[in-house]
Amino acid sequence: MPAERERERERDQGAEREKAPRTAASRPQPGEGPRLDQPKTLRPRRSVRPSVNAEKFGQASENLARYFGTAQYLVIQTAIVIVWIVLNIMVFTRSIRWDPYPFILLNLAFSTQAAYAAPLILLAQNRQTDRDRVQYEQDRARDEQSVANTEYLLREVASLRMAVNDLTTRDFLRSELQALIKELEQAKSEER
Repeated sequence: MPAERERERERDQGAEREKAPRTAASRPQPGEGPRLDQPKTLRPRRSVRPSVNAEKFGQASENLARYFGTAQYLVIQTAIVIVWIVLNIMVFTRSIRWDPYPFILLNLAFSTQAAYAAPLILLAQNRQTDRDRVQYEQDRARDEQSVANTEYLLREVASLRMAVNDLTTRDFLRSELQALIKELEQAKSEER
């Protein structure tokens, strides 16, 4: 019986709680239950896409694209093709022939390699284009600064020329002083 009384008391308290106005103290605390006076917070979506470091992937693709353009790669690829064809044509090695004459597997391998090589080469070219564009913008800004500096220096040289024309030069001053000295000497000689 005491268990039944306790259940009834809990039910009565729950009913009283629902009827009574809620105060800040009587509101459910975080973790007690959902709050209806605030919007539901959404959980951040998990991305199913793998995260890829674009810079590292770009550098790796550039390195691979550069390697595709080397003589070493062409020699190695040619050697692999020759070995492939020789092993699949030789009559005495019928037990290890995995790709008979039309060489469909070899063709598939080349197609797969081309399918990956083309986008890697395009990615490397795009990155190079971006670097060239940045370099071009920097060069243009540097050229504009050089033009501005040159124009400033030209204006300064022009103003100095104008100022020098207004100033008395040393030779002009000497000649004037010598002429004055001669006049003074003539005036003294006439006074005597």
